[in-house]
Amino acid sequence: MSSETDTARDWMESVTYDELAVGRSARLVRTVTQRDILAFAAVSGDINPAHLNPQYANATLFHGVIAHGMLCASLISALLGTQLPGPGTIYLGQQLWFTKPVHVGDTLTVQATVKSRDDEKKHVVMDCQVTNQHGDLVLHGEAHLLPPQHKERVQRINAPHLQLFDPEARFNALLGQAKGLPAARCAVVHPVDAGSLQGALSAAAHGLIVPVLIGPEGRIRRTADEAGLSLEGVQVIAVEHSHAAADLAAQMAARQEVEMLMKGSLHTDELLKAVLAQPQLRSGRRLSHVFRFDAPLYAKPLYITDAAINIAPSLQDKVDIVQNAIDFVRVMGEEQPRVAILSAVETVTPAIASTLDAAALCKMADRGQITGGLLDGPLAFDNAVSMDAVRIKGITSSVAGQADILVAPDLESGNMLAKQLEYLAGASGSGLVLGARVPIALTSRADGERARASSAVLALLVAHAQRRQRQADAWKQG
Repeated sequence: MSSETDTARDWMESVTYDELAVGRSARLVRTVTQRDILAFAAVSGDINPAHLNPQYANATLFHGVIAHGMLCASLISALLGTQLPGPGTIYLGQQLWFTKPVHVGDTLTVQATVKSRDDEKKHVVMDCQVTNQHGDLVLHGEAHLLPPQHKERVQRINAPHLQLFDPEARFNALLGQAKGLPAARCAVVHPVDAGSLQGALSAAAHGLIVPVLIGPEGRIRRTADEAGLSLEGVQVIAVEHSHAAADLAAQMAARQEVEMLMKGSLHTDELLKAVLAQPQLRSGRRLSHVFRFDAPLYAKPLYITDAAINIAPSLQDKVDIVQNAIDFVRVMGEEQPRVAILSAVETVTPAIASTLDAAALCKMADRGQITGGLLDGPLAFDNAVSMDAVRIKGITSSVAGQADILVAPDLESGNMLAKQLEYLAGASGSGLVLGARVPIALTSRADGERARASSAVLALLVAHAQRRQRQADAWKQG
């Protein structure tokens, strides 16, 4: 039994067959959004480029992205199932004619009117029309229904929440940051597996790098043949093994013959050892790694450091790790990145060493020993990324709940956090090694083509920033 506080909008009430006089009608109004189109594509699997690819759609006779016809038809079903006749209605059949395209932003009025009744079978035919904001008919047809014979009153249920994430759109947005920049010469070190070779060639196809493949030439070309990849026009420098490839790549970077490095099929420490052996590549800072993630439930990119190089960093190591990340995120367009120093709790606790490091780092930032970002810590992960958690715990902070950079206490926690974001939260990741005179695109064997191309974007942006800095320094000197 309903209470006195129940309102009409909390309930759906059916209209029985006996109440459905010819001419009775109902309507609903709905504005079509890009999210509607993406959601319908996700649920239906209809990924026709006319609905999802603006560049393709602009070249069609519709001159832009259009909504799926059946998305618009589903609004008829919604009207019939919730209003007229409402709950208990059985859909027997539908005839539809599509007369005009529906674009993003169109406001549709859906109207259903009882056209005829069959007293013997207790069926009704509904005339259905959908018009846009200009009054143009975009869809019409007839619905054949078996309305309920008895009154039904059912509590309205909120639709399930659908969280949309478009990794292709996020990837294109990242690519857009490199638009107009000249490709950088990139030494691709020991690309003897299909993943690393394809990733390098994909980055080249996107105009991000001019690849120089360094490794055993026979293995590289055999890998290309087996994977169906063309090496036409691509420079290949033959060396015997991965150690030699790493050494030569680092030497070329030291001589400024390449502006960035990309890891192929070799161990990370093998490549970084070769880089550190070149004094010209040292910047005075410790090398560190930054992951960049596009996460479905976070409104902006999230950067995690260090989850790949520094196993148990000291406080001084963390100074370099934080400064490397801040400088990088500034290159990515965030003028004053918000940096959350992570721990298990948000209070300084002597028994948890990472909370002491966090407090020290924040004070060092106050004193100008770390510059360019806003630091706060210690912060637990929830306090760093969730405003709800911040409000519940009463935290006052310009960083909490909206962090750009998450600084992990050590490699183990950072690596687990990064992989959980990728494998459980569906985040799209890429990564870069910072702290040297050249950026190093560091990819995993499990990374796909898009992740490798994304890492190349990051490296190109850093290489371009370093190029501008060298030019500025040269101008000052002379």
